[in-house]
Amino acid sequence: MIKIWLMIMFISGINYPSVKYQTIIYKTEEECVNALADYFNYYEKKSDAYKLEVVTDAHCLEFESFPIKGLKLTRT
Repeated sequence: MIKIWLMIMFISGINYPSVKYQTIIYKTEEECVNALADYFNYYEKKSDAYKLEVVTDAHCLEFESFPIKGLKLTRT
């Protein structure tokens, strides 16, 4: 098994039929946390009008995975 970090982003909007999500894989916690900060900084730069219609939240989660072809990750 290998350890990976998942950044999971949840997005809800006034006209969305449900909550949307996207997940990105990172090799390390540091990479994930940096991407998380970038994501929230990007959202904070949006207009107040945008933020009244779209809300988001995101988290970095550690996950044990089978090896993923194409990713060079260390085993735990």
